[in-house]
Amino acid sequence: MSRLVGPLALLLFLFLLLLTSALFAQTSIDDVHITPREPHQPNITDTTAKEHAGLDSGIRLIRADVNLVMVPVTITDNLNRPVTGLDRDNFELFEDKKPQEIKNFSSEDTPVSVGLIVDTSGSMINKMDKVREAVHQFCEAANPQDEFFMITFSDEPQLATDFTNDGNEVETDLGISPPRGRTSLLDAIYMGLRKMHDARYQRRALLILSDGGDNHSRYSERDVKSAVKEADVLLYAVGTFDTYVSTQEEMLGPELLQNITGVTGGKAFTLTNIAELPAVTRAISTQLRHQYVLAYRPQAMPKDGKWYKINVKLRLPKRFHAFLRVDARTGYYASAR
Repeated sequence: MSRLVGPLALLLFLFLLLLTSALFAQTSIDDVHITPREPHQPNITDTTAKEHAGLDSGIRLIRADVNLVMVPVTITDNLNRPVTGLDRDNFELFEDKKPQEIKNFSSEDTPVSVGLIVDTSGSMINKMDKVREAVHQFCEAANPQDEFFMITFSDEPQLATDFTNDGNEVETDLGISPPRGRTSLLDAIYMGLRKMHDARYQRRALLILSDGGDNHSRYSERDVKSAVKEADVLLYAVGTFDTYVSTQEEMLGPELLQNITGVTGGKAFTLTNIAELPAVTRAISTQLRHQYVLAYRPQAMPKDGKWYKINVKLRLPKRFHAFLRVDARTGYYASAR
């Protein structure tokens, strides 16, 4: 009888999902729970990588003598709600298309070090009230032990708030950053990756809030993509783009954010209505609290410095996959020695 509980619970969840998909807004922050077939495994205690200097910045890399590779995974339904209650048997993990044994599994709500990267360029002047509300919603929904820093950017990025556990401090500092100037988005992301070197927790994320593409950075898109690919940091972005854009940079803004965040296992959200921003940032904060972490030991223990692709799949009936989205890190750099 106990063997039927898991499948019956999954079928019940997916049936309810079909009934409710037309009744909720796109960004619901309630989580969807699937009853696990067996108790959760203990928390992961192994580390995936040692800290190395990255580029010229001290960025924390995954390039390391790999014993265990940790892969954060977020599962959401078609309403953007986190799906909880899955267990190890519901996941399949591949490295360069070769199946890997999941050595450790965790779904605990552990604290995160979060960097808020906030656009305060001149084009944001009529959007800052909603941005402040969005930051409030994100911090309010976070784990009470989470720590935050904030970088604001216009002509150049600056550290507005150093690491703190007090979300109110972040909100206050944002209130004294008047919008002006151009958009140094790429420089701000790069600075955020560097700042993560001082983070307390192993789980790390950047949340980018901007309304356009980059038009005033020293670092190129290629530089930042390389740094993001190597840094052990999840990236989320919310682009509040205007319906009518006047420059090529603004037109390319959504694609830029999508390319930068996707490789890390994070997401980019594109909004045309600024009023939706607070609900989306709260949803992102909730998703960070409902992640799965898979850990595996590479079979070949590579020492060639190359990029190895990671792919995570759900072990569920295929006809249900259309209702669930899997976001996970796409790879890691092996040690070169």
